[in-house]
Amino acid sequence: MAGHSIHTTEIVKDQRVVALRRRRLRVEVLRGPDKGLRRELDLDRIVLGTHPSCDLVLSEATVSRQHCEIVLVRDGYAVRDLGSTNGTFLDAVRVRDVVVDGKIRLQVGNALVSVTPLDQTVELALEAATDFGPLVGRSVHMRRIFATLRRLAAADATVLITGESGTGKELAARAIHDQSRRAPGPFLVVDCAALPATLIESQLYGHERGAFTGADRARMGAFEAAHGGTLFLDEVGELPLELQARLLGVIERRTVQPLGSTRTRAVDVRLLAATNRDLRREVNRGSFREDLYFRLAVVVIEMPPLRERPEDIPLYVDKFLAEFAGEGPPPTLDADTIARLCRAPWLGNVRELRNAIERACALGGEIAVAAAAPPTVSTAVDSTIPFKMGKGLLIEQYERAYVEDLMRRHEGNITRAARAAEIDRVYLLRLLDKYGLRPTRR
Repeated sequence: MAGHSIHTTEIVKDQRVVALRRRRLRVEVLRGPDKGLRRELDLDRIVLGTHPSCDLVLSEATVSRQHCEIVLVRDGYAVRDLGSTNGTFLDAVRVRDVVVDGKIRLQVGNALVSVTPLDQTVELALEAATDFGPLVGRSVHMRRIFATLRRLAAADATVLITGESGTGKELAARAIHDQSRRAPGPFLVVDCAALPATLIESQLYGHERGAFTGADRARMGAFEAAHGGTLFLDEVGELPLELQARLLGVIERRTVQPLGSTRTRAVDVRLLAATNRDLRREVNRGSFREDLYFRLAVVVIEMPPLRERPEDIPLYVDKFLAEFAGEGPPPTLDADTIARLCRAPWLGNVRELRNAIERACALGGEIAVAAAAPPTVSTAVDSTIPFKMGKGLLIEQYERAYVEDLMRRHEGNITRAARAAEIDRVYLLRLLDKYGLRPTRR
């Protein structure tokens, strides 16, 4: 057996990982109205909070609906606060995201909870295939996702796909559709981040002629157009709060009413959604409706970043080289180049890798790899200049480096970048203009 993490070991047969052996965790409440409550779990992710969907449901008034989570990672398990109101504390230190090992005590609001790794284990089977639709991967993480996607394709449940930009969320949604009974029907995509709020309702529900200025003809909305198939709402976390209530109503009733119409129309649509934001944090902040979140998150699939599964990179390299080879045989890369690609951070994930290979195939030369380190800010002090001037220069240096990295991570999307940075969009535009960084329109 080869080590996968401190709490998970890989079961190897014929030099291939065929299953995982997972240690169970005991989570027990030591203080508060739920004292004595205990759960022994073997999940990848354990959520604590007051909402009935949580793995450990607490009744303590100071605990948020989805307060924090415990996630098994390579070096142990991570404790992550989910934007709770009263915080998550480890040894009296408020934590946001920390990796720990061994037995710990967490203060969740005013409740005290112990987390203890057990000697008891459970065995988890892995998918044998190294692909599912357009997705590829030999890593344990991806093979577990393939197994889940295969089961979801046979069902009709609503699925929320999460993960960083470029990890393949839309490809996962399309693979679910293509392997489902709805495959003969349409697969429609609505990018909720690409449309202004004034047009999203028309795009989703349609409109009658004259419903608003410029509506010179009737238009069928995406829900109706996807009848009998699948509707994929990309970046659903970008929906304005005022539009979320109507979407919730459509999901619950499975009927739509086009703008300007008095008639409702029944729709038979499977709904898939994706976001690169943690909607549980947004629920706690009040910027995303809790009832809509749970309607969308019937099943949650988290697509891992490429840097956490470097063993999948050679498969993607072969796939993209074959795609961009043109008429001739696909080029090959030497072992040193492959190793270099596997060490790269790929902050843009699979999309960045694909673009790098396409660019190299089109222009020739080496495959460009981004530097591993994000932009840094020098803290060198020059006391020969006035204090206020030095402070101003340092702030400007930080602002520019921060905004450059922010926009790169969000691929130039100003709305997504502003939300991720938790700053006003207008303020971000001012910073972009100040440093000449505003993306040019194409």
